Amino acid sequence: MLSLVRAIDAFSDLLGRAVAWLLVLMTLLTVVVVVGRYAFGLGAIVLQETVLYMHAAVFMLAAGYTLRHNGHVRVDILNARWPARRRAWVEVFGTLFFLLPVVVFIFWMSRDYVLASWRIGETSTDGGLPFVYVLKTLLLLMPALLALQGLAELLRNLAFLGGHHPELYPETQQHGAGEL
Repeated sequence: MLSLVRAIDAFSDLLGRAVAWLLVLMTLLTVVVVVGRYAFGLGAIVLQETVLYMHAAVFMLAAGYTLRHNGHVRVDILNARWPARRRAWVEVFGTLFFLLPVVVFIFWMSRDYVLASWRIGETSTDGGLPFVYVLKTLLLLMPALLALQGLAELLRNLAFLGGHHPELYPETQQHGAGEL
C-alpha cells in the first residue's frame, strides 16, 4: 500500500511540476499576443487559443497535484484544532462521500460530450486551433487524476488510522489554512 501511495504521489508531483512550466510559456505568449496586437496591429487567434488551452491544462491537469499538497479550499476552522486521527477520519469520509462521487459524476457527464467531439474531429470555428477535441479531453483527465490522487489520500489516511506508516500523516501536516 505504501508503495502505491508513494507512486501516485510521485506521479502527481511530476505532472504538477511539468504543467507549471506552461505558466511560463503562457506568460511569454500572452506578451507576444498583446505586443503584436497593440504595437503592430496584428491579431493571432491561434496564439490566443494556445494561451487558452495552456490555461485549461494548468488547472485541469494540476488538480491532483493541488489535492496532494492540500491546496484545495477547505473549511479549517474546526479541522485545524482537531487531532490527527480525527482529521484522518474526516479525510476518509470526505474522500469516500464527496471527492470520489463528484469525480465519477464529472467523468460520467463529460464522457459523451468529449467522445462526440472526438468523433467529429471538432475544430475551432474562428480559424484557431484545429483540435478542440483534445482540449475537451481535459474534462476526462481532470476527474481521473483527482480520483487517482484521492485514492492515494484515502490509502494514506487508512494506513495512518490503522497504525501503519505514521510518516504518511505527520502531526505537522500542512492543510490549506496553514500549519496545524
